[in-house]
Order: sequence, then C-alpha cells, then structure tokens
Amino acid sequence: MNPVSLLETRDLVKRYDDVVALDGVNLKIEQGDFLALVGPNGSGKTTLLRIMAAIEPPTSGEIYYRGKMVEGSEMLRATTMVFQEATVFSRSVYDNVAYGLRLRKMSKSEVDRRVGEALRQVELDGFERRNARKLSGGEQQRVSLARAIALDVELLLLDEPTANLDPRSSAIMERIISWINREGGATIVLATHNLLQAGNFGGKLALLMNGKLTQVGGADQLLRSLVGPVWRFAGHENIFLGEAVPEGDGTALISLQDDLKLVAVTPRKGKVVAQVRPEDIIVSLAPISSSARNVLRGKVIGITDQESNVMVRVDAGKEFMVRITHKSFREMRLTLGTPVYLIFKASAVEVM
Repeated sequence: MNPVSLLETRDLVKRYDDVVALDGVNLKIEQGDFLALVGPNGSGKTTLLRIMAAIEPPTSGEIYYRGKMVEGSEMLRATTMVFQEATVFSRSVYDNVAYGLRLRKMSKSEVDRRVGEALRQVELDGFERRNARKLSGGEQQRVSLARAIALDVELLLLDEPTANLDPRSSAIMERIISWINREGGATIVLATHNLLQAGNFGGKLALLMNGKLTQVGGADQLLRSLVGPVWRFAGHENIFLGEAVPEGDGTALISLQDDLKLVAVTPRKGKVVAQVRPEDIIVSLAPISSSARNVLRGKVIGITDQESNVMVRVDAGKEFMVRITHKSFREMRLTLGTPVYLIFKASAVEVM
C-alpha cells in the first residue's frame, strides 16, 4: 500500500471574477518534503499557499490532509504561513514570537521553552527584549519565521521569504530554512522566483504557469532540463549549462562549449547551471591586471539604454549581458563590433 501523503490537492480552482488564478492544480506533498513553487508573477504561487494555509477557500476542488478530505478551517492548526513582507508588532521580540502560543492558551513555561528554541533556530537568541520594529528587515523576517516555528505545525508555508532582503540577510534566511527542513524535519513549501535559490535548497520543484501546474520533479534535474523557458520568465541573464571539474583548490573549471570555460568557487562536479550577474562583469577595451580568474574576449553585438544604466550584449563564445554606467559607456566609446574583454571573479559565478 502506498503511504498517505501529508497534503494533497485535487483539481483546485480559484477564480477572482473573470480571472482564473488556479486552474485544476493537483499536487502531493509528502512528510518531510521541501517543495519550491516557481513561476512568474501572477502564476498562482501565493494563491496556492493561501489556500493551503486556509486563509482563503478555493472556488472548487478538494484538499486532503493525511488522506482525509478537509475544509479550510481544519487546516489552521496543521499549517502556518510566513509572508513576503515581515509582519511584526511594536513590542518585544519575545512577545512577537509568543503571540500565537498565547492565543492557544499554552502555559508560561511552555511558551518560554518554545520561544527560546525558535529564536535559537533563527539565530536570534539574546534578542528577546529588543523591540521587533527596531530590527533590520532581515531580522524582522527571522522574527516572523520564529513565530511560525514556535507553533510547531506540520506544514510551513513560505511566500518569497527573501525577496526584500539584502544578499547577506538572504543567505542567513536560506541557511535557517534549509536547517529547519533537514535537521528539524519540518515539511516546507516555499514560493520563489529565484531559481538558483530553489535549486540550492534541493528537494522538489513545481512549476506554475498561468495557474496551471506544468511540471513537478527533482529541483536539480528539472531546472537543468528547462534552462531556456524557466530562467527567462524569472528575468535571469547569463545562465549557462556546463560540465564542472574540481581543481582541488575550492574552485572548479566549468566547460560551457569547445574552449569556453569559466572558473567558479564551487565543490560541484558534473553537469551544472552557472550564472553570472550582469552587474558583476567588468568591461574593458584591454586586459587589466586583477585577481579575477575569468577573462573572456568578445565583441559588442547589442546596446540597450536602460535610463539608469546601459545593457551591453557581448559575444564571447556565449552571449553575455553586461550592465555598465552611462559614464563608462561614453568613456569607452562602445559601438556595435567593438572588441572588448569581460572580466569577473570566480566568486561571481553562481553554480547550481
């Protein structure tokens, strides 16, 4: 007999007047899963999470929890949701995390235990007496996550939890979320448009397009097989498939095609997806002396004025998009066909 899924949706439909936000979504989530929901804005990711969290009902369809069909209200104690915008009260961190526990009329000793454990998990132990509203955006989001963890629900739903955070805060949140799933055993469904993030979490990935669930599978395999259409909708640039070979010094040589290779800081081996952000690439008319491990020669094949900067398209064996200032563009007098060098550090190559 097949084990019963923790949560299953059958033919879920959600309509807002004439707009179909979800169109017949069938999804199974197993105990301990990490599932990343990916898709463009308006694809239905947040709507699906809100239905799972019993914040709003579906127009039609069914939800099964541990094999039993449930109404929305029956999911309230089994799930909790952390939103993209951190919601904290102008009270102490302790009071913010304890809020849901007090609503459930838990004893003070149990509240103390759960608050302390949740703050430890989000790396905010010692913050109990600080005013939550005076924390940084990343710290406030971790308070919101701690409030959800403290409830000790079986299913944790996260809606773009790092979308408004700086890179350092995002990295901290990603590490905490991964730990909660792998070490804490929580079942997590996370909506994100950041595909590298979805791949680095591992687990499963579900692709939503126009309210329809189009593909579900292992994150690594699915993202590598759908590099073109999947990465384009997310607005990612400079995404390449390659073969990584570790060099023994913490870096790997990634072969993209023929003689085109990138050096990246990664322990990965075998087929990978590599990304270089346009703003992390230096454009030069001649080779320059620097510690950067990647120096590629190419020529300008496209120029787009984006008001605040200029996007330059360069053919360097693969097509690269590079973002530079108007001042740099004028000083180098770039035109179509201008020979240039692209220079970027090994640490600028993100690998999945």
